[in-house]
Amino acid sequence: MTTSRKHGRISPGETIGILGGGQLGRMTATAARALGYNVHALDPDPTCPIRPVVDRFLDARFDEPDAAAYLARRCAVVTLEIEQISLASLEAAAQHAPVRPGVELMRTVQNRARQKAWLTARGFPVGEWREATSEEEFVRVAPALGVGAFAKVCEGGYDGRGQARLTSADTEGARAAWRELGGHHCVVERALELEAELSVLVARSPSGEVRVFPLALNEHVHQVLDVSVTPAPVDPAIAARAMELGREIAVSLALEGILAIELFLLGDGSLKVNELSPRPHNTFHATELASPTSQFAQLVRAVCDLPLGVTEPIRPAAIANLLGDLWLGPKPPRIEAALEVPGVNLHLYGKRVARPGRKMGHLIATGDDPQDAMRRVREARARIVQ
Repeated sequence: MTTSRKHGRISPGETIGILGGGQLGRMTATAARALGYNVHALDPDPTCPIRPVVDRFLDARFDEPDAAAYLARRCAVVTLEIEQISLASLEAAAQHAPVRPGVELMRTVQNRARQKAWLTARGFPVGEWREATSEEEFVRVAPALGVGAFAKVCEGGYDGRGQARLTSADTEGARAAWRELGGHHCVVERALELEAELSVLVARSPSGEVRVFPLALNEHVHQVLDVSVTPAPVDPAIAARAMELGREIAVSLALEGILAIELFLLGDGSLKVNELSPRPHNTFHATELASPTSQFAQLVRAVCDLPLGVTEPIRPAAIANLLGDLWLGPKPPRIEAALEVPGVNLHLYGKRVARPGRKMGHLIATGDDPQDAMRRVREARARIVQ
């Protein structure tokens, strides 16, 4: 196949590098192969989900710049599926191939304090927050945000990890929360009265084309996503405002790739930005059935500067996560029983070891409306443990 370099276009037949080998990388690699690309990947776990589906795998840490450079030298473009890639590794890779999303975007978003400061400085709506770099600073700023405030480490935490909550707005309560965080640089966020948790996914190509996926409505258990449905059954005006907010953030960041924006909907109808994730996102797995273009295929299109795919929904779809707890019960899970429910698909990630809270797979269900899709996916998951 021939190679077109207009606007940095990477044509099918060339090689995409993926930093990170989890389930998001696995699904991205599968989408890339369907479009005719070769895929190389880097991850510190030699048994990670991506390994069986790529052409070449490099067993290396995310903070090894030489390894990232080695990968990039053999690729036409490099992307990522996890934020925890060191900036030194991203910079080393960028010396040999385009890295999309770019190093400066990653510098902004992979640290929570820098991310929130960036959003605040540009007038994007965020809840009240403070930064703390030491225990004494934490004890000074955290109580002012009230009982129930969330403290989150600036780098590394996800799925509820690296978080603590203030149980009392006094010095002793603050010190207890600081110890729970392990004494790490963190942000503290005032607890908000939420009407709903939402997310929006934006794709932007190097040529500047932008596509926004319909809003997702999300439900969490212990700070881990439990179920999600798209399009979100919310007021159309709120959905339109959220999608436009996502577009504005992506353009301001000069995104090349995809960006998920987690949002809080408050009781007065206002929206607050919770977090930015410049990679595929758990809340948009339903795009595999809900949209003509899945989030994974859209990521490949975006980083290769291909025309972006249509995002208008085909029909409502919902996902339910399957956590390792299902495999740790007194008897094996009846995974096949989930498929008895009409309209339900199963996706397992190929992880060899189940642990409590570890995402092992997900179910997707389509429905006549969002509520029907949610009902079907919940019923399917319930059958697994019957």
